[in-house]
Amino acid sequence: MGSFIKLSNFVRIAPYLELFKQGLVVTLLLSFFTVVIGFVLGIILAMMRLSDFRPLRFLAVNKEGRLREQGFLLAISKFNPLSLIATVYVEVLRSTPVIVQIFIIYYGVFGVLFDLPGYKVFGFIRFDRFFPGVVALGMNSGAYLCEIIRSGIQSIDGGQSEAARSLGLSGGKTMRYIILPQAIRNILPAIANEFVVIIKESAITYTIGVADIMSAVNATKGATFLIMEPLLVATALYFCLCFPTSKIIAYFERRMSRGNKR
Repeated sequence: MGSFIKLSNFVRIAPYLELFKQGLVVTLLLSFFTVVIGFVLGIILAMMRLSDFRPLRFLAVNKEGRLREQGFLLAISKFNPLSLIATVYVEVLRSTPVIVQIFIIYYGVFGVLFDLPGYKVFGFIRFDRFFPGVVALGMNSGAYLCEIIRSGIQSIDGGQSEAARSLGLSGGKTMRYIILPQAIRNILPAIANEFVVIIKESAITYTIGVADIMSAVNATKGATFLIMEPLLVATALYFCLCFPTSKIIAYFERRMSRGNKR
């Protein structure tokens, strides 16, 4: 029990370092596509949550043409189906384990409803496993990014929207050209931090056969019956991915905060 980690054991796992290299590539691609999908989905969900789409707003007016002050019809007139759908989506995805979501997407959606081709990308990435993993992580990331983006939009002074409308800009153009650019600039560090979180959370996709870093650990353990040494290699790889990224994020945060103080 004394020295269960031996330097000689690292020599035994050396022939499997190629698996770790491939796992590193898969983890980076998985994280990148997850953040892209999550960002696009997050913007759509944030717009839905902030929308003023009320198809039954006419019920707020009585027969005399006056606004109702209370009652069931007034409550129904405020119903926003887009906001409700987005809110339910965000709350469900944020309140359930990621691994459950991955299994539902892999086994329940792509295992039953869709039949993905089993070809390999770059010779070692199985598309029929990689794609469901990206979709599941992207959907989960979108729920979190939705709240980040929504808070960023709401942090912009409402006077800017009023000024834009006074200049003749529509609500859509105001959001696209004035509000969103400023909001994204404010939340860029949070989005970058989400990228770091995804790098670490992507390890769970090895449970559906995605050949990431943890999959390399599992394969090496099965071939050599060693566990600590492969785990230490995986730890070093995740650290080399996350630590520099965190420092780069911190650097840009400082630059952006100085720019806002001027």
